[in-house]
Amino acid sequence: MEESAPQLRKIIHIDMDAFYASVEQRDNPELRGRPVAVGGSGARGVVAAASYEARTFGVRSAMPGSRARRLCPGLIFAPPRFDVYRAVSRQIRAIFAQFTDVIQPLSLDEAYLDVTENKCGLSTATEIAQEIRRLIRAETGLTASAGVSYNKLIAKLASDQNKPDGLCVIRPDQGAAFVATLPVRRFHGIGPVTAAKMEKLGIDTGADLRALPLTFLRQHFGSMADYYHAAARGVDDRPVRAREVAKSISVEDTFGTDLTGREALQNELDQIVERLWPRIEASGMRGRTVTLKVKFANFTIITRSRSLPQAADRVLLAETGRNLLEGELPLRMGVRLLGLGIHNLEPVNTSLGEQKQLMLSI
Repeated sequence: MEESAPQLRKIIHIDMDAFYASVEQRDNPELRGRPVAVGGSGARGVVAAASYEARTFGVRSAMPGSRARRLCPGLIFAPPRFDVYRAVSRQIRAIFAQFTDVIQPLSLDEAYLDVTENKCGLSTATEIAQEIRRLIRAETGLTASAGVSYNKLIAKLASDQNKPDGLCVIRPDQGAAFVATLPVRRFHGIGPVTAAKMEKLGIDTGADLRALPLTFLRQHFGSMADYYHAAARGVDDRPVRAREVAKSISVEDTFGTDLTGREALQNELDQIVERLWPRIEASGMRGRTVTLKVKFANFTIITRSRSLPQAADRVLLAETGRNLLEGELPLRMGVRLLGLGIHNLEPVNTSLGEQKQLMLSI
């Protein structure tokens, strides 16, 4: 007796449009239609989010505030209000829960939903995505983009295809062709460093990646080769994992030129803290263990951790990171990557209801 083919999943990826900035524009009419950056405008401030009006000038998240202001002299900086963003995120997740219990939040503003079986009796994932987007607009005054497909990889790629306020549906017979047209830098799991390496190897698109044998990919990309090989064919077997709790939150930077001096390293670490703390704030979590990661010029990696008697606030996070770095100075060789993370996370509000709302998968 032949085994039946596995059932194809119906996956939706919802991504709010310029979430933090859109909330600020919604709540302050004077900001509507104007270039807005959420974050710090000081010498060491970092952009946490940018409105679409600001993005036309090249302003992007994680960009130093000073550079953002040079790109867009009329840029308006709004201080982040994470309590408000978390409250809106809870509204949005309540909408998701009307359709499925299989929800995997990635952050406050995006999530995967598995609607292979749904609560509302709608026959297609496309109808569900349309209804979710309608309810989000009606209940929050914000817009969301959605990607609908048969796996997580393509659903996420699709949600970015028609932003803002867009919907993109990629059916099973379209997946491989869709992936072939995309630049590899858009693939989940291919960051700037890997994308640059691929470019040097002549790999610019999904079609370029698909043309290469698995042996070649393993030679150049090691353990990630199998994932890249499958992704280039539109294959992704990862399930949507409902309500996974974040184990850690971290940020790391790879440098074009190896760093050696104390001042340069400390400055980079300060920039990392400026990017890391908004992510911690947005998660609704706090942690007691701070971990420093250092990759040297010869690609060896060290990690150093320190557990604190209480959950770290921003000042304690920065101080602990600096102390961990100082403990390694002077360095034996140049540094090509520096990272900082927080572990042993717990919800800020420990009530059961809040824990369920603030669970993340990172």
